[in-house]
Amino acid sequence: MDPLAAPPDERVLPEAYLVGARRQKRRVLLSLAVGALLLGSATACLVTQPMPKVKPGVGPCPVDPANLERHVRYLSEACVPRDWRSGQGLGQAAEFIAATLRSHGGRTSEQVFEVRGKPYKNILASFGPETGPRLVVGAHYDTCDALPGADDNASGVAGLLELGRLLGAAAPGIRVDLVAYTLEEPPFFRTRHMGSARHAQALKAEGSVVKAMIALEMIGRFSDAPGSQNYPSALLAPLYPDQGNFIAVVGRLGDISLVRAVKGAMIRTTPLPVVSINAPRWIPGIDFSDHHPYWDAGFPAVMVTDTAFNRNRDYHTPQDTADRLDYVRMARVVQGVHGAVLELAR
Repeated sequence: MDPLAAPPDERVLPEAYLVGARRQKRRVLLSLAVGALLLGSATACLVTQPMPKVKPGVGPCPVDPANLERHVRYLSEACVPRDWRSGQGLGQAAEFIAATLRSHGGRTSEQVFEVRGKPYKNILASFGPETGPRLVVGAHYDTCDALPGADDNASGVAGLLELGRLLGAAAPGIRVDLVAYTLEEPPFFRTRHMGSARHAQALKAEGSVVKAMIALEMIGRFSDAPGSQNYPSALLAPLYPDQGNFIAVVGRLGDISLVRAVKGAMIRTTPLPVVSINAPRWIPGIDFSDHHPYWDAGFPAVMVTDTAFNRNRDYHTPQDTADRLDYVRMARVVQGVHGAVLELAR
């Protein structure tokens, strides 16, 4: 009897045929598994941007942790409140920032704009040549509500001020603009009224050539405790440390070269662990600071951060105080950013 002539449920297939089919199925499954593994590995490399092992910077740190703490304490204790409602606190912080950057030799100016009938201002200080392409390094000095905002973001501003001291001592090869922004926090976050949005759009309107922008967003909280670091997606957790003892460089998929340049320079400059992520903007946190208006204006930009609320449990609370920051490791962050600026300024 021809087995193929029988009804489908009564067919008796030759044993050789069954063995061959099983082998083919295993080959297909193996190919799919290998393909998935390669795709997963390629995706992980694209996201994390692994770097060749190099000897990290181990020399003396040129950044003084005491200076950082002094700046953070002044902003988070003497200038409170400095939210959008407080003209006095914001004004006092702006004057302090301008005076400090001017004392380091920065060419200071103000960008004044009006929101809801009130004047607000960004503070700018330029170092190096007055014309030509420029780098922008920025940090916001306002807070969410009437909170101390030591890590968010007095830490970033303190880093900006120390960076100004280093650039004032040895001028960079191209123009570097240090910018302290107002109105980064709600209710103006992700609106055209953000200080960084006003600055980015002004640069675009002027036709300025911006080689890169670096946003300093919360750079002072660190922890060696296991489980002290969270991530916005469970898919990211296996790719990164679970200890909050590193600094992160964050960029879009389109900013891979800039992320690698900043990360590489920081690794070569500072012994502090440096990780990076290149990811779509829809992942929570990827565009949560002053770098995203520069993306919108067509400029390359990255964020340097301690990962904010993914590590700092005191985020947007009264407990975000100066005594909870690690100024020694924060100094290493600024050291790394300075190294990145110098390399990008070549």
